[in-house]
Amino acid sequence: MATSFKIEGQYVDIARKQIFPAVVTIDHGLITAIEKIPVAPHHFLLPGFIDAHVHIESSMLVPSSFARLAVTHGTIGTISDPHEIANVCGVEGVQYMIDNGKKVPFHFFFGAPSCVPATEFETAGAAIRSEAVAELLASKDIYYLSEMMNFPGVLHQDEEVMKKIAAAHKAGKPVDGHAPGLRGEEAKKYIEAGISTDHECFTIEEALDKLAHGMKILIREGSAAKNFEALYELLDDHPKHTMLCSDDKHPDSLLEGHINVLCARAVAKGIDQFNVLKAACINPVKHYQLPTGLFQVGDPANFIVVKDLIDFKVLQTYINGVKVAESGQSLIPMIQEKSINQFNALPLTAKDIKILASSYPQKEGSIPIIEAIDGQLITNCLWEAAHFKDNEIIADTNNDILKIVVYNRYHATAPKMAFIKNFGFKHGAIASTVAHDSHNIIAVGVTDTEIVKAINAVIQAQGGISCVENEIVKVLSLPVAGLMSVQDPYQVAAAYTEIDLMAKSLGSALGSPFMTLSFMALLVIPHLKLSDKGLFDGTAFKLF
Repeated sequence: MATSFKIEGQYVDIARKQIFPAVVTIDHGLITAIEKIPVAPHHFLLPGFIDAHVHIESSMLVPSSFARLAVTHGTIGTISDPHEIANVCGVEGVQYMIDNGKKVPFHFFFGAPSCVPATEFETAGAAIRSEAVAELLASKDIYYLSEMMNFPGVLHQDEEVMKKIAAAHKAGKPVDGHAPGLRGEEAKKYIEAGISTDHECFTIEEALDKLAHGMKILIREGSAAKNFEALYELLDDHPKHTMLCSDDKHPDSLLEGHINVLCARAVAKGIDQFNVLKAACINPVKHYQLPTGLFQVGDPANFIVVKDLIDFKVLQTYINGVKVAESGQSLIPMIQEKSINQFNALPLTAKDIKILASSYPQKEGSIPIIEAIDGQLITNCLWEAAHFKDNEIIADTNNDILKIVVYNRYHATAPKMAFIKNFGFKHGAIASTVAHDSHNIIAVGVTDTEIVKAINAVIQAQGGISCVENEIVKVLSLPVAGLMSVQDPYQVAAAYTEIDLMAKSLGSALGSPFMTLSFMALLVIPHLKLSDKGLFDGTAFKLF
C-alpha cells in the first residue's frame, strides 16, 4: 500500500534538459512536491522506463511474472499487444492477460488485437472480427489498436481492416503499425489510413521514409529481431518521434535487462542522454495517452532511482508510490494463476513427415529453401539443389539444409513440410508451440525420427518447447495457450537457459534458436515462410 515519504537525489527533468539536487515528496501514491536543495545523494531520480511495444507472451511468462522481472530493470509499464494468446484463445485470452496483469503493481497497457487470424493462409484457434475489436476498444482496459500487420489489407482498403481502424479512431485511440519494407507511396498510403507507429524498420532509409510521412518509429531490440544498431541515430535526429521497444523478449534475456540496456547502449554511442530518456520514458506516455505521468508534481509516483546516466543500473523502482524492486531484487510477490489453452493435435509418426519428390516444388533440379537470418524476422528464399534418397527429398546437413515442419494444433490435418538453412544442426531436433502468429506446432531437425519425437513431446505437454538429442528429450511446458508458464519466472528463465543451451549444442550458431524458429511461420514478414497450409511466398503474399 502506498505511503507518504520523501526521497532525495539528482532529479532529472527530461523536458527541460536539467538535472539538479532535489527532494521529492510522495503522498499516498502521488508526487506532491519537487524541491531544489543545495546537496543531494549522487544517484538519479527519473521516470520509469516503458517498453513501447512488446508481446508479453514471448517471455513465456504470464503478465504478473513478467512484471516481477521487468521492475528490477526499471520498467514500470509496457505497451502490450496480446495477439499471441488471442490467436489461440480469442477475446477470452485477451481478458486473461488483463485480469492477471491487474494482480500486481505494474502498468500493462493492452491493445485490441487487429489481426486474429493474421492472414487467411494459416489456421488460428480463434477469429476476432471488427465488431469484437470495437467492443474491446470501448473498454477502459484497452489503450490502442494493436499492430495492423495486414498492410496489404490497408493498401487495398479491405472492409474488415478499415472497420477496425475506424473503430480505433472513433474511440480516440492510436493505431499501431507493422509494415516491414514498405516504402514510398505505399508507405504514405498506409500511414494516411491513420496508422501512427512502426517497429519493423530494419534500415535507416526505411525509417526516414516513414518519418517523412508522419509516422513514429519504435527502435526494436528483442531476443530475435535486433534493429538498434541500424536505427539508434534516429534518437538524436528525431527525438520527438522515436521510442524504444523489445517486441519479443525471452525469459533469459528479460532476466539480464530490458529498456535500461538500450539506454546504456545509446549513451555509449554518443546519443544525448535526454533524447534517450525522452524515447524511453516520455514519448510512449504522450503518444498512448498513458496515466502513468511524467514524474512531475501531481503525477502518480512512477519513478526509478539509477546509479548513473551511463550504465543505468537500477537501484530502486517505484510504482504508484510503492517500492517494487531494490538492488536487482523484485518485491512483487508470486501470483498463483490458472491456465487456459486450446490444443487438439494427435501424435505423429516419421512417415507422416516424409517429403515425396513429386509433391514438392522444383525448378531445374532446385527447390525453394527458407534462409533464416540471425537477428532478423525476415527470411530469404533460396533455390538450391535437392538432396534425394529414393523418391524422397531429405535433409542435407553437409549444406546446412534441414527439414522444417508446421503441424496444425487446432484441427486434425496433415503436417506441412519444407526445408530451411542456417539452423546448423548436425543432429537432433527442436519443436515449439510458440509459432507466430497462429501458434501451431513448428519443428526443425535432422532426421524424421528426431523431428517427430520433438513434436510429440510438446503434444504430450499440451504446449511448450522441446529439444531432442538421441534418446534425450527435454521439455519446457507452457500450459497457458501453449505460450506461457505459470511457474516462478526465475525457474522458467533457468529452464529456458538450459534447453536453449541444449539446442545450441546440436550445432546451431543462432543467438536464439527457439526464438528464430518461432518466426518461421510468421507470414506477414517476407520472404519465404511455412504455415500449416503450406509454403508461403511473402513477397507475392500467396501460398507457393
